[in-house]
Amino acid sequence: MIDVHLFREDREQLAAALARRGVDRAEVDRVAELDVEARELLRTQELLRTQVKELSRQVRAAQQRGESETAAALREESRALGAREREAGATTEAAQQVLREALLLLPNVPDDEAPDGSGPEENVELRRWWPGIDSGVSAPAYQSHQRVPHWEIGEQLGILDLERGARLSGSMFPLYRKMGARLIRALSAYALARHVDVYEEIRPPTLVLTDTMTATGHLPRFSDEGYHIERDDLWAIPTAEVPLTSLYRGETLEEAELPMRFCAVTACFRREAGAAGRDTRGLLRTHEFDKVELMAYATPDQAAEIHADITARGEGLLQELGLMYRVLDLCTGDLSAPSARTLDLEVYLPGVDRFWEVSSVSWYRDYQARRANIRYRPRGGGPPVLVHTLNGSALAWSRIWPALVETGRQPDGSVRLPECLAPYLGGETVIRRRD
Repeated sequence: MIDVHLFREDREQLAAALARRGVDRAEVDRVAELDVEARELLRTQELLRTQVKELSRQVRAAQQRGESETAAALREESRALGAREREAGATTEAAQQVLREALLLLPNVPDDEAPDGSGPEENVELRRWWPGIDSGVSAPAYQSHQRVPHWEIGEQLGILDLERGARLSGSMFPLYRKMGARLIRALSAYALARHVDVYEEIRPPTLVLTDTMTATGHLPRFSDEGYHIERDDLWAIPTAEVPLTSLYRGETLEEAELPMRFCAVTACFRREAGAAGRDTRGLLRTHEFDKVELMAYATPDQAAEIHADITARGEGLLQELGLMYRVLDLCTGDLSAPSARTLDLEVYLPGVDRFWEVSSVSWYRDYQARRANIRYRPRGGGPPVLVHTLNGSALAWSRIWPALVETGRQPDGSVRLPECLAPYLGGETVIRRRD
């Protein structure tokens, strides 16, 4: 959520910044007007409260002087004024709620370094990597046996059963079997082992409160994409970012505790309502998938280093896995609503001949922390300050799994997996058909 003081102190600069994200000036002006209205109502309420207190003082003074009739008259006046103060309080609270709802719908102010653009086609490619690039090896020329889509490979090897998954839960709920299931488990264990040196491992709940979803910015914007259990007012998490961000919601930390880093592997749930039949074959878009997430609280001065670290960890995994990928700097028109700056890691899938996002490494500044009310006390004293939050996947397995089986497919139809996964697969690194 954007600091409301920006609407009061520098509306022109704020409007110009949000215009980079396609926010109409009228939306900025509306929030500013709602803020003025809410503050005027609050002043009226506070004036009435002051008058009520003064009448109460006068009642006590009259009683002490033995002026019972005067005290009774003042008491009656105080009751009437108190009723007006309560009514003004309700009106003020309603106005403040309208203001908050308007603020919740506005996206974050983009970072100055985020490239301008209206959509994904204007994202900026920063770099590309493939095995051997550091030694001058040319980009891979994938062979015909690698140009087979993963859903066909999975069916041939008996490691992916989309038909039975759909029979159990409906379309876009995959079912992994045998080495396919072991591979998903191995990837999570492998990634966690690479991160727990610095990032505290957390196993958060999979269902969270509405306030928890709101804190990250997934609500109210995400409501159509989320799975809501109305009876209990709980949401299935779309990413571990959601519970991790609220881990210290409403608390004040000490600056010496920062940065705080967390990692978690969870199932993630998304309706993919906007997909409308696009890219729904195989594992490219699914309603449920596993993902390892990295998340951090930081001071503003620490945030850039944390952002770089999460990015480097995601790239390090991709390089160990031997997968070709690229890094994109997302333009202002493609940033998620809460993000000020995002770098996407996209892996190449030879079987579908396309790069697919496997991690969005995002810096939210204090946008999420303001919603969640997470602050820290500066070492040098002064009032508590909102933390900065950052997160990124390392990595999303529903895209890595396809990349591994397509890239590692051999001429005989088997799949050779990277050696770095051997310790998590009981030493096995080849997937063959096993009836």
